[in-house]
Amino acid sequence: MATGLALLLSGCVSLGASGDPPEALLTLSANEPLARDSARDATTSRALIVSLPKAPRSLDTNRVPVQVDDTSIAYVEQALWVDRPTRLFQSLVMETVRARTDRLVLAIEDAQSREGTILSGELVNFGYDARSGDAVVTYDAVRRERSGEVSTRRFEEREPVGNVEAAIVGQALNSAANRVAIAIANWVGD
Repeated sequence: MATGLALLLSGCVSLGASGDPPEALLTLSANEPLARDSARDATTSRALIVSLPKAPRSLDTNRVPVQVDDTSIAYVEQALWVDRPTRLFQSLVMETVRARTDRLVLAIEDAQSREGTILSGELVNFGYDARSGDAVVTYDAVRRERSGEVSTRRFEEREPVGNVEAAIVGQALNSAANRVAIAIANWVGD
């Protein structure tokens, strides 16, 4: 079975860098962007402060990982993100929370203090799972309230992928990431 899967994926994934650059770079775009000319005012203590997610080494790259089996990772041929997945995901979550709530949302590097609610976590999966044929986004979130209360929650969404091609996998990851961002926005609320 593993040999058959490897042969099936051989034209679509790469274990090393390919010689030609991709035609286009992948990015994430919010399904629910913030309205034009939107403004929010609040003290930092009422803000949601979003930190850059931690991630495993397989995501510390601009490439799109393919989980071939439990112990093997390859990368989608010609699929490169415009920035690291952690930064793209942080921006998507911030945009979605801003659009769906009345909260002032700041990146942790923009906050003057850490007095507000802090959203941090780990982007566990952000790639293609060859075993299921799905794009997978998994985020383990930690919400620290100003009061000291701490909550954790795992968010995961999957999107079926027809062909393992850069644009198709990128679109599937964008769809799954948007659903995770919406769930996070609902969780952090007002």
